[in-house]
Amino acid sequence: MKTVGYYNGKIMPVDELSVPALDRAVYFGDGVYDVVICRNGKPFTLDMHVDRFYNSCRALEIEFPMQKEELKALLLELVAMADDADTMIYWQASRGTAPRKHEYPQNGAKANLLVMITPLKLGDLRKPIRLMTVEDIRFLHCDIKTINLIPNVMAAEKGHQAGCGEIIFHRGDRVTEGAHSSILLLEGDKVVLPPLDQYVLPGITRRVIEQLCEKNGIPYERRVFTLDELMEADEILVASTTKHFVPAEEVDGQKVGGKAPALLKKLQDLFLAELAAQTE
Repeated sequence: MKTVGYYNGKIMPVDELSVPALDRAVYFGDGVYDVVICRNGKPFTLDMHVDRFYNSCRALEIEFPMQKEELKALLLELVAMADDADTMIYWQASRGTAPRKHEYPQNGAKANLLVMITPLKLGDLRKPIRLMTVEDIRFLHCDIKTINLIPNVMAAEKGHQAGCGEIIFHRGDRVTEGAHSSILLLEGDKVVLPPLDQYVLPGITRRVIEQLCEKNGIPYERRVFTLDELMEADEILVASTTKHFVPAEEVDGQKVGGKAPALLKKLQDLFLAELAAQTE
């Protein structure tokens, strides 16, 4: 199949999938999700994404019935059914199917699992992108990867209409993250990342970058940084599962970055080598 869809045991092309109207994802957005990329039919950082998915389930008290190894085996089985070797795996769990009521279902409803395997063409992580800043008005559990993404969607669309590849959320003067990415800085010989708290999702790509720093003696720190610090940084990096991590060339119409090419190239080379090691 060109695309592979799955819902509670039924497998079909994605455009033929259907979800019951009483799935709590439909009317409450009551669910969590995660995303993995595959190259050559092999997933990148699958274990890390699966761990985060189970953490999200626990945070929302969703009782997901599968064990981790069972879920990973299913995802790999579905990937093998796709015609394309380079794909994106999207999966989500909702709290279940039940009549609309805010409180959790009391009738023993089981979590519903939706999976979609679709072709994915990865971009060039060396090509700089334009960014714009947007006030972060999301709720106070941005550390949970829920399917409630309307503020992210609206901000991303605002950036798209302005010709930007991503937006940068900020709460007052504090930079948090992007609509669908982590925001990192390069300052001198150091990588700077926002702290992991309720305002920031624990991004998998940013964690890979931390691990590469640890293995290769590159200093990094987690701390709050401001919009002024962002604009003055040697480089601004956008890190995500589908973007990998790309530098910014412009924020709100102002030129930025371009002052740490050697460190940027080193990190990009290390990341590409890690990607190749897991997927070739």
